[in-house]
Amino acid sequence: MNQHKTTTYRGVVFPGQCDAMGHMNVQHYIAAFDQAMWHLVAELGYRASWAADRQQGWADVRYLVNYRRELRAGVLFHVSSAAQNVGRTSLTTFHELVNSESGEIAADLEMKSVYFDLGSRTAIAIPEQIRSAVVARGGISATSSASAQSG
Repeated sequence: MNQHKTTTYRGVVFPGQCDAMGHMNVQHYIAAFDQAMWHLVAELGYRASWAADRQQGWADVRYLVNYRRELRAGVLFHVSSAAQNVGRTSLTTFHELVNSESGEIAADLEMKSVYFDLGSRTAIAIPEQIRSAVVARGGISATSSASAQSG
């Protein structure tokens, strides 16, 4: 299935983000992916104001990261993201951190996030508008697949 990718974050590697090996430290890759996720879910229909207004947000529960190329100070990069799968309470997304000049993928991340009631600290159903947006962009709805197979 062809998933719609979108640029969700842009950055530059600052010298203070580099480790003793001279390349961007892994904590800054994760920070870029986290920023990208917020932009992706906003494009899918989530509003940051829902955290305060509805007491609803996201909890990341799984990261699978592949580091492929080093990024050194001064390098411009961007993150491209896509929604892969939406379940009743969880969303799986895929993000590529790309050297903007060379086009090489420096790292990629598969992230699983759970839609969360911030008051009770429990998983809740993802709003239908977000689920529909994932499917419209080529993602898979686990709940639709399950109902199609059972009935």
